[in-house]
Amino acid sequence: MDSKLTARQALIEYEIVVSKIAVVRGQRVMFSQDLASLFGVETRVLMQAVQRNIERFPPDFLFQLTDQEFAILKSQFVTSSWGGIRKLPFAFSEQGVAMLSSVLRSKRAVAVNIEIMRAFVRMRALIDGNRTLAKKINDLEQKYDKQFKVVFQAIYDLMDDREKKPKRKIGFV
Repeated sequence: MDSKLTARQALIEYEIVVSKIAVVRGQRVMFSQDLASLFGVETRVLMQAVQRNIERFPPDFLFQLTDQEFAILKSQFVTSSWGGIRKLPFAFSEQGVAMLSSVLRSKRAVAVNIEIMRAFVRMRALIDGNRTLAKKINDLEQKYDKQFKVVFQAIYDLMDDREKKPKRKIGFV
């Protein structure tokens, strides 16, 4: 790894980061092998750094997947990027990923970590924006429900009137 790597050169695309984020146990996480790939190190090296500083990674920052969680995740990916692993992967929460910058000290690790944090923040903003939009739509439905009910009732009444009129026979009688 070139030690003169600038922060600008190490930046990664938002879409790449987002594609590596999954939801496990109700929280957004990134897996050890994906983080290692983004940081440009082997998974073994990443996890050695974490193990040397394990006190920085409480269970809400870092946890190992269970066999069942791993099986579910593997089944969700048509082409598995999990091939050949011997140990169950570790999942890092957003806070765990942030803590990695204090453990991995290369310029690339710092720059990549900044981009990952930005991706988490953007995702949170999008999710909150969607919640706000859903609430506004729900409020509008509640507010205008009675008015639309009148319109729909008028349409139903018009449809009923058409059905009550006798139909004229067409053709030779």
